[in-house]
Amino acid sequence: MKLAHLILAHGQPEQLSRLIQSLQHPNADFYIHIDEKTDLTPFLKMRKNLNVFFIRKREKVFWGAYSIVQATLNGFEQIVASGIPYAYINLLSGQDYPLRPPGFIHDFLKENAGTQFMEFLSVDYEWHEALPRVKKYHLINYSFSGKYAVEKLLNAVLPNRKAPENLTFVGRSQWFTITLGAVRYILLYLREHPQVVRFFKMTWGADELIFQTILYNSAFKPAMRNENLRYIDWSEGNASPKTLTIADETALRNSGKLFARKFNSTTEPEIMDILDASFLKS
Repeated sequence: MKLAHLILAHGQPEQLSRLIQSLQHPNADFYIHIDEKTDLTPFLKMRKNLNVFFIRKREKVFWGAYSIVQATLNGFEQIVASGIPYAYINLLSGQDYPLRPPGFIHDFLKENAGTQFMEFLSVDYEWHEALPRVKKYHLINYSFSGKYAVEKLLNAVLPNRKAPENLTFVGRSQWFTITLGAVRYILLYLREHPQVVRFFKMTWGADELIFQTILYNSAFKPAMRNENLRYIDWSEGNASPKTLTIADETALRNSGKLFARKFNSTTEPEIMDILDASFLKS
């Protein structure tokens, strides 16, 4: 079973290299998107691994903007264009790290072939804080003087936005593991429905909604499992999850997940060392 890890990164080349090495497997390839705002040079030494490919079409990625979606889509396009029959595409950030050895991960996905692993909470009934994202107008993808005043005016005078194509909105975490068939469907759907692209370009944090929503409103829905296989700690109540440390070792071991985020190999390398040691005993 071939697995493509699609990794979105913007810094810390040594940590990214460590992530790649931790997931090395005879049936794994790595597709790396480096934020176009970042100098690519420090990352190029990773090409010594024959199974590491850099996404050629790079995006300048901004938090909350559609550029994160586009970076992911660019990765999808290059993976599909490779012609390699991957069973799964696994979307990671450069600050993720596995909690189980690569052999276990490959076996798990082989045993669950066809399942789409992603979080998809209902925006209407479960994830209420996301309602303004899809109901209101957001100019996050535009840069001009007075942007926020214009955004405020639009939302004051215009009615709430309506879902294109009568889509039911679902989502939560942007990180997921889905089949190549699902990826092909997403690419085709967005090519055939430009109005959906336009809608999500005016949605804040579209990366946490668009992919789940497309699959949920398709024939892939029965194969979706509301589980993205990641341990993420939001207990600090910040816009970004907690950086994991050795204090989180027990929680990580007991999580039952395949991956976790986020880690920092510069400030908190010890927890990654502990995880590496546990791999050797698995």
